[in-house]
Amino acid sequence: MEPTSFGYDTYLSPFTWRYGSDRMRVIWSEQHKRLLWRQVWVALATVQAQVGLVSAQEVAALQAHAAEVDVAQAHAVEAETRHDLMAELRVFAAQAGPAGGKLHLGATSMDIEDNTDALRIRASLDILAAELKTLLLRLADRIEPTAGQVCMAFTHIQPAEPTTVGYRLAGYAQDLLQDYRQISRLAAEFPGKGLKGAVGTAASYTHLLRSSELTAQQMESEVMQLLGLPAVLIATQVYPRSLDLPVVNTVASIAANLHKFALDLRLLQSPSIGEWSEPFGARQVGSSAMPFKRNPINAETICSLARLVHHLSQTAWDNTALMALERTLDDSANRREALPAIFLAAEEMIIRAQKLIAGLVINANQVQRNLDVYGPFAAIEALLMELARLGADRQAMHETLRGHSLQAWEAVQKGQANPLAEYLAGDPAILKYLQPRRVRELMAVRDYVGDAPQRARQIVEIIRKLDGAV
Repeated sequence: MEPTSFGYDTYLSPFTWRYGSDRMRVIWSEQHKRLLWRQVWVALATVQAQVGLVSAQEVAALQAHAAEVDVAQAHAVEAETRHDLMAELRVFAAQAGPAGGKLHLGATSMDIEDNTDALRIRASLDILAAELKTLLLRLADRIEPTAGQVCMAFTHIQPAEPTTVGYRLAGYAQDLLQDYRQISRLAAEFPGKGLKGAVGTAASYTHLLRSSELTAQQMESEVMQLLGLPAVLIATQVYPRSLDLPVVNTVASIAANLHKFALDLRLLQSPSIGEWSEPFGARQVGSSAMPFKRNPINAETICSLARLVHHLSQTAWDNTALMALERTLDDSANRREALPAIFLAAEEMIIRAQKLIAGLVINANQVQRNLDVYGPFAAIEALLMELARLGADRQAMHETLRGHSLQAWEAVQKGQANPLAEYLAGDPAILKYLQPRRVRELMAVRDYVGDAPQRARQIVEIIRKLDGAV
C-alpha cells in the first residue's frame, strides 16, 4: 500500500490519532522530518558558499525548493535505492536543477539525520515543558484551598495518621516540578551531531576546505548556528546515543510520577475510601455491562501509557550500550518508533492529568467520615507522648492504649462509631495523669498534621514563580 493512502482499513498506531496532540505528531511526521533534512542541507550549502564550494545562485535555488517535499516521490525512489535519506536527496536535487548537484557535499547521512533528530527532540521537550508548567499551575490552584483540609493518610494502604489534601497534592507537584526543571534544561541544551562525516573525524570536510580559510570546525559552528543547535565536540558516525538517555529517563520520570498520582486517585476513588474521584460526564458510560459504574478511565489510561514509556526507556539504554565501535544500525529502526511514542505518550499523560486535577472531585463528607472512623487510632500517638511527658511509664501506657485500640477496632469492623476516645477517657490508669476533657482534646485528630499546611503553601509559592518562565 502506498504510504500516503493509509486509512482505517490497515493497522495504525494509536498515537496516529488517539493519544497525543497534532502538533506533536507533526514534529515526528515524515513531512516535517524531510523539511528538516532539507533545512540542514541548505544550511550546509549556505556556509559552504562562503568559500566558493556553492554559488549564491545555487543556494537561492536550494532555498526556493526546500519546502517542496514530495513524500510519495521519495518513497518511489527509495523502493530502488533502499535508502530513505538518499531517496529524499535525489528528489530535492532534481527539484533544484543544477544546484542539486551541490547538496550533501562532504556529508554522511547521519550528519543530516542526527541533527534533525536533535531538532525534533528539542521541539518535543519544549512542548512537554509547556504542558508540565500548565499542570503545575493547576496543581497550585488545587493545593492552595486544600492546604489545611485534613484527611487520613495511608501507609501500606492502611489508615495511618492525618495529613491534608493539599499536602498530598503538593507531593505530586514537587516531583513534577523537578521533572519540569530537568525537561526545561534539556530543551535548552540538547545538542546535535554537528558536521563530522562518516566516522566523526570530519575528514571529508577537512579535505573539501583544504584550500580555504575556513576550517571544518568553523564550518560546523556556522552551520549549527543557522540551525539553532549546539554540537557535541566528539562524535562517531552518530551523536553519542548516551545523549538520548537523560531525555528518555526524564520523560520516564514524568511517567512514573504521573503513574503515582493516577494510582493514588484510583485507590482514593474506590468506594472503600471514596474521598476523590475523576470528573464524570453527564453522558459518559462507565461500563457496557454495569450501568452504575463510574470507572477512573483517565487515571487508568495514564497508568497504562506510563508502563509503555517505562519499557521503551530500556531501548534507549540498549542503544547506548550496544552501539558497537563507530556505529551499527541496530538502533535505527527502534528509534523511529520509540522516540515519537515516548513523547506522544508523555504528552497524553500530562494533558489527562491536567484535566483530572482541574476537575478533581473531593468528597468532603467521605473525608470526614474516614477521619471519624480511623483518626482516633492515629491520635493515640499524641496521647502516648503526653502521658510519657507527665511521668507515666511509656511501655505500660503503650500496652494500655494497644488493648483499647484492638477493642475499638472490633467495634469499627462491626460498623459502629469509633469508641476509642471514650474508652481512653474512662480508663483509670490514664486518668491518674489526665482529665477526661484533656484526653478528648488530645484525641482531636484534626490538629495532628504538623506543618503540612505551611509546606503545601510554600510549594504553591514556588510554582507561581514559574508563570511565564518556559
